[in-house]
Formats: sequence, C-alpha cells, structure tokens
Amino acid sequence: MSKSGPTDTGVDRDAVLAWGRANLRDLPWRATRDPWRIVVAEVMLQQTQASRVVPRWYEWCAVYPTPESLASVPLGEAIARWHGLGYPRRAKNLHGAATAIVALHAGEVPHELDALLALPGIGRYTARAVMTFAFEADVGVVDTNVARVLARSAGTALTPSAAQDRADSLVPAGEGWLWNQTMMDVGARHCRPDPRCDGCPLAGSCRWRASRRAGAPDPAVGSAGVSRRQAPYDGSARQARGSLLGDLVAGRRSSAGYDATVVAGLVADGLVVDRNGELMLP
Repeated sequence: MSKSGPTDTGVDRDAVLAWGRANLRDLPWRATRDPWRIVVAEVMLQQTQASRVVPRWYEWCAVYPTPESLASVPLGEAIARWHGLGYPRRAKNLHGAATAIVALHAGEVPHELDALLALPGIGRYTARAVMTFAFEADVGVVDTNVARVLARSAGTALTPSAAQDRADSLVPAGEGWLWNQTMMDVGARHCRPDPRCDGCPLAGSCRWRASRRAGAPDPAVGSAGVSRRQAPYDGSARQARGSLLGDLVAGRRSSAGYDATVVAGLVADGLVVDRNGELMLP
C-alpha cells in the first residue's frame, strides 16, 4: 500500500489525488505561495464565489502587494476599494490583519496556527488554508464544500471537532496543498448540495451514496461547516448597508434619508463615522 492509498476511513487517497492532478480549477491564487496573497484570497473567498473574486484579487494585490502597503493607508480607503465585493467587515478585518502582521511579525505573515488565529478576521478555516496553501503544511481545511464531502463520505453528520479531525486524518503526508485543493474542487464540482456522483473520486467509498438509494437522509444537512441558504439580498439590511457605503464612496456625507438602524449598525461595526449627522468612511 502506498503512503496515500486507502485508509481506515475507507477513502482511496491515491484516487483523490489523481483526480486533483487532472481536474483542478485554474485559479490565480493557486499559482502562488506568497502568504499575503493567499491571505487576501482566502478573506475575499469568504461567502463570495471564486469567479467574482478573481478580478478583485488581481486589483487588490496590485495596489496592496504587501501587508505594509495596506496597513499604511486609512481604513476608509480599504473599505472604498473593497466596495462591491460584499460583506465589508472583511475589508476592515483584512486591514486589521495587515496592521497586526506589521506590528507583531515584522511584516511577515506567520505560519503557526495560534499566531494566524490571533489576526483579525482569521478563523479556523482561513488559518489552516494559509498554512497549507502558502506554507504547504499537512493540515486539513474545512470550507463548506469540504464539509459536505466529509459528512457524506463518513455517512454521518459531524460536529466541528469531528469534521476537523476527519479532515486532518485524511491528508496524505507531504501532499497537504494538493489534497486540500482537490477536496475543495470535489465538493464544488461533484459533492454539491444536489450531488453529482458520477465521476467523483470518492463515489466508490462514500457511505452516504451507498445508503442513499434506501432513503438515508443527507448527513451534510446540519453538519459542521455546511452553509445554509442565505436570505434574499433584495430588500435586506445587507442591501441597505451596501447602498449607504456606496454613497459614501461616491462622496455623499449627510445621514438624511438613511434608516437610523442601518447607520447605527455601520457605526458600531467601525465601517462608518458619524460626526453630528455627517457620515464618512473611517
């Protein structure tokens, strides 16, 4: 048996890696090991599709190629440049992470888990993604696509700790980068909310697939890390917040005409400053 062949989980890791070598999506951040560019990509990819992120990632990395370059500008500039990508707290977090990297790590993105987790906006998934995609560490990453693969292949819903333990246990030694990229793409292409099992490299060992014909419920539903359908954007508070920020980016300053709750929320989040009714970016 090879070092990456079948494991006690029943997963044929050689088959998964072979699929990955032949089928990985061509995404620009996969062509770099620059830790900062990986951090930018992973923060942008939080709750945003890769196709939307690609042009914005190129733009951001051209303007802010290092943590120092982002930390040196006002937060408001970062929020303005982020506008249109959604969830602007991510811009604030990325600016805060850059500032902390400069202040605490001499401008170098740390490679240790605890140090990464201490950065603003860097959670369990993003920290491990940076470790494996920038530093090629053999750790498992669990995004929403991988979470579905983990639960379905195991045949049971998983707690957060069980999902992370399973993800870590599956990583073949020395293959962390390829393994995690492959698991993400298997989830994106095959193990979708509506699964497409034909051609999936885990089809032969997937415990849920084997019991699905007998009516077994989908173990991914409610399992750790699997996202739920979002509420409609039109008419939502998210839309109102985005509209207000868009006006500020365009130069409007008065708070007149805006919902007071929306204004207060943006101020509380540190994304807007209200000076006696005059709104501005921080």
